[in-house]
Amino acid sequence: MTTVGIIGAGHIGSALAKGFAKHGYDVVISNSRGPETLSDLVGSIGERARAATAQDAAEAGDVVVVTVPLKAYAEVPVAPLAGKIVLDTNNYYFERDGRIAALDEKKTTTSQMLQEHLPESRVAKAFNHIMAADILTDGTPAGSADRRALATSSDFDEAAALVARVYDEFGYDTVNVGPLAESWRVERDQPAYVVRQNRDELEQNLARAQR
Repeated sequence: MTTVGIIGAGHIGSALAKGFAKHGYDVVISNSRGPETLSDLVGSIGERARAATAQDAAEAGDVVVVTVPLKAYAEVPVAPLAGKIVLDTNNYYFERDGRIAALDEKKTTTSQMLQEHLPESRVAKAFNHIMAADILTDGTPAGSADRRALATSSDFDEAAALVARVYDEFGYDTVNVGPLAESWRVERDQPAYVVRQNRDELEQNLARAQR
């Protein structure tokens, strides 16, 4: 993985763009308003980053991060993401996204929805249960006492393994929740959502989750 495509340039997308560039990756970032609106962000990151359309970011990335409001997930390009690992940061906020019956009725998860939209991609949950402002500040070296842990979930072992590698680079331990059908355990209003926790605490919070 040398180039990371990022679809969505909100708080999480911007933080991840800075983090990936800091760790030596080239970054191609997009938003819904056009590359010209990202000049300040790209300028603050430096030569490893460039702005593009969502289509271009999807095509350019060896790995692609989807970090758009859930209501916009169906607009994510499909064909250029075929065969690629896609990191999904999405959460369901009905106040923003409108009511989604399948989620309200606990019939699916946000990441399963993205996986269904991207049938030839390998989706993994990542960075969805940490505040954007903490992504670049809470990480610590491997082996640090009380190191913060983050969860991932995927139907593909290689996708979950890649997230674990990225988490470690950003300074976090990893707990693998299992398949995407279990990713509700780190969604909104669950015990593991946006709280600082080490590996043991995260495992306990995942076990405490109730659907």
